[in-house]
Amino acid sequence: MINIKINLTFQCRTLQRISVANIVRKCIRATFRDEGITAPLEINVLITDDETIRSINAANRNIDKATDVLSFPMFNLIAGNPPKDWTDYLDPDTGLCPLGDMAISLERAKEQALSFGHSLKREVGYLTIHSMLHLLGYDHLDEGPQKAQMRAREEAIARKIPGMERT
Repeated sequence: MINIKINLTFQCRTLQRISVANIVRKCIRATFRDEGITAPLEINVLITDDETIRSINAANRNIDKATDVLSFPMFNLIAGNPPKDWTDYLDPDTGLCPLGDMAISLERAKEQALSFGHSLKREVGYLTIHSMLHLLGYDHLDEGPQKAQMRAREEAIARKIPGMERT
C-alpha cells in the first residue's frame, strides 16, 4: 500500500463530514493507484465555503470570485509521466513528497451536484480527482487535447470507485 499522508481540514460546518472525508481519501488513493504513483506522499486538503475559496482565489490567482476547486502543485510534473525516482522530491524531515494543496468549496460542490443531478459524494469525488490530476501535472488550459486528456483520466479513475458512476 502507498504511504499517503492526507492532511484534511474542514473550515465549514457540514453534517456530511465523514462521508466527504471518506470520498476525498478514496479518490486521492485511487488517483495515485491509477497513475502508478508509489512514492510516499503528503497532500493538504481544505474543505471550505465560497467566501473562503474566493479569498484564496483572489490572493493566489488575482481572480476575485468563488470557484469549485483550487489546486496548488508543489512541483512542475509532466502529465501521465510521473518521475520514476522520487528521491529528489522527498522532504528530508518527513520522508514524504509534499505534492501540494487543494481547496474544495463544499458550498459550490452542493450547488453543482444539484445542477448536474448527481450526489454530493460524486461531485466532491470528481473535484478531488480533478485537483489531484492538476497536482500531477495535468491541465486544461486549452479546449483541445489537454482538456480531453484530463477529462478522460478523470472519468477513467472515477469509474473505478464505487458510488462515483455517472447517473
